[in-house]
Amino acid sequence: KSLLPESLPGSKPDNSILETALALIEEHPGTDVVLISKDINLRIKATVLGIPAEDYRTDKVLDDIDLLYSGAQKLPEDFWESHGDKIESWQKNGRTFYRVEGELTADWFPNELLYMTGAGKKGFEAIVRTLEGDSAVIELIQDFSSSLRDVWGINARNREQNFALNVLMDPEIDFVSILGTAGTGKTLLALAAGLAQTLDDKLYTEIVMTRETTPVGEDIGFLPGTEEEKMAPWMGALIDNLEFLTNPAEGNEWERGATNTLISNRIKIRSLNFMRGRTFLNRYLIIDESQNLTAKQMKTLITRAGPGTKIVCLGNIAQIDTPYLTGTTSGLTYVVDHFKNWAHSAHITLQRGERSRLADYASETL
Repeated sequence: KSLLPESLPGSKPDNSILETALALIEEHPGTDVVLISKDINLRIKATVLGIPAEDYRTDKVLDDIDLLYSGAQKLPEDFWESHGDKIESWQKNGRTFYRVEGELTADWFPNELLYMTGAGKKGFEAIVRTLEGDSAVIELIQDFSSSLRDVWGINARNREQNFALNVLMDPEIDFVSILGTAGTGKTLLALAAGLAQTLDDKLYTEIVMTRETTPVGEDIGFLPGTEEEKMAPWMGALIDNLEFLTNPAEGNEWERGATNTLISNRIKIRSLNFMRGRTFLNRYLIIDESQNLTAKQMKTLITRAGPGTKIVCLGNIAQIDTPYLTGTTSGLTYVVDHFKNWAHSAHITLQRGERSRLADYASETL
């Protein structure tokens, strides 16, 4: 006789596992029987049937996703008063630097955003450049919110976006991760910086875009065409932003067409399935929806980077589509936590949505 209710036929593999667990509980009443699985749907079924169920603990990066490094830190209001005699400042190549000493620097990370509100119109915004013991060198970041300075026609709309553009445009930073809810501008900022450095500055030879192909709904089946044609339906967000960036109001139809042809020759869309064994030289690689990647997949991708390549990971931990990952086990969480101490990486969590009031409200309430 089956130990499962009629609504759960034993012919399915998941249900066979559940029935085995129930049988063990029945046969060994004094023994703790726990079902360990990464499949959240299986764990929910087990809980409904009264079977203790847990996720794997070994691959958890953090106990709580709220503990994830944000990439930004607010300085105390008395920062200047308490560190006044331990701060020296200087200018070099038009940039302003400060050397800070004290216990506060122990909590800082390389390339972290430090900010204060209320100190002038915009406040104080700096990036941590070097850390040695209880001493740190910080640098004032550039203001990309000003109409006098933009990136491929894009201006920052808030503090976090401004910092993101600073690290995306910094050639000394090889790896950038950007987290944020829907509409915070992750893709637009990454693409604008990539276009500026590929077409204007000639720092990279081309932009390579990829993403994990995990469907939100039911799988629609195989897609026809070449690798790039198969990936096109998955790259909607990147293509939408690309169209916005490459269709300025000025210029006639011929000029816009020539610009689009030039850009399309410098942008490649690639599938994750064919990344192993490749080496990207002098490329600007954008990995979208990277919250759906495992730690192993993330390692495989990042180790593809050759000399002169920059990797930008974009994602939203609240939108994980695969049932085998959570916020604490996502590959994106893994790299943010493991790269935060490296001098050539930077991370920022975008806080404010800039898409529309409808998108902002939906992101907050649904």
